[in-house]
Amino acid sequence: MSTTGPQTAPENDEAHDGATEPPDPDAAVAAHHGDPPAEQRAMARSAAVVDRSHRDVLAVTGAERLSWLHLLLTQHVSELPPDTGTEALVLDIQGRVLHHMAVAATGDTVYLDTEPGEGTPLLDYLQKMVFWSKVEPRDATAELAVLTVVGPDVPEVLERAGLPVPTAPHGVAGLDGGGFVRRTPWPGRDAADVVVPRAERDARWSALTAAGARAAGTIAFEALRVESRAPRLHRDTDDRTIPHEVGWIGPAVHLTKGCYRGQETVARVANLGRPPRRQVLLHLDAGDEDLPRTGDPVQRDGRAVGRIGTVVQHHELGPIALALVKRSVPVDAELTAGADDRVSPVTIDPDSYEPDPDQPPPGRAARERTGRGPGRRG
Repeated sequence: MSTTGPQTAPENDEAHDGATEPPDPDAAVAAHHGDPPAEQRAMARSAAVVDRSHRDVLAVTGAERLSWLHLLLTQHVSELPPDTGTEALVLDIQGRVLHHMAVAATGDTVYLDTEPGEGTPLLDYLQKMVFWSKVEPRDATAELAVLTVVGPDVPEVLERAGLPVPTAPHGVAGLDGGGFVRRTPWPGRDAADVVVPRAERDARWSALTAAGARAAGTIAFEALRVESRAPRLHRDTDDRTIPHEVGWIGPAVHLTKGCYRGQETVARVANLGRPPRRQVLLHLDAGDEDLPRTGDPVQRDGRAVGRIGTVVQHHELGPIALALVKRSVPVDAELTAGADDRVSPVTIDPDSYEPDPDQPPPGRAARERTGRGPGRRG
């Protein structure tokens, strides 16, 4: 078991023909520590720790931090209890997803951590919205680094490493000297982000591995994330994605709050319609060299009906991927995925397919009852 600290990301020396592979968002950290399948099994059966210190971290301080963020984010944070975490989005005016972040409120600060490279545009947006509010958003990426522990033994590992164990699944506990521990409901059965001063990253890594967490890389983390059907910005979303399509209503979007950009679209789709696409888990019938890539089309009878998101090799399920497909695609449809010389059959995992309810959305049903709108069309 490695205790020497996070390692540089191994090079990916695979050569691909055809379309350009999307940039690896995790290239700055270790992809694995020698045995990705074993690292996945540790996450599923005991515990493993992953270096995610390439994530961008913002800090928001000031007396009005919660009420101010409440006006900008999709989540209800104006009354977020101390030492609590959640997820949130920033949308454009059409309700399409621009930013996704994990949120942690502890002490006198709200922390927002987001995808590598997304901190600068998110901070720019927040700073433009300060006006006269008593808030101070800043970039804390140079100050804090994210390590994530995954697995059913997370509580025991945290305790043995001398760290607090917040109440699952969204509890937050501040750390002496800076940083915090935040429990999260994915990936896998249990997880916790250990966000520490960057200068302490290697020491905390060593403490966690000495406490029983296997050293693991992003390959294993991404495999369990896909199994958990937790979408990732820019991998499992495109420039048309609205929150309803990828399961962010609830975890990152509060339907009964308003006062944020894009709220009209969110409410209209929830109350009057259905989102045009749905996220599903696909099982891929292809070898390692023939797997589709992020952004490749999903096709039915030769016509594009969706796009491939994150593609992974799962230690039990084999090659799987998240995908966005048209809502009209049935769960048993015969589909293919990929482009050029990497087209292969795929099937939708029925457990990931949530059929539309028999009743129309609440707003449309009310219109039909009162005769103020058109009846439901087939």
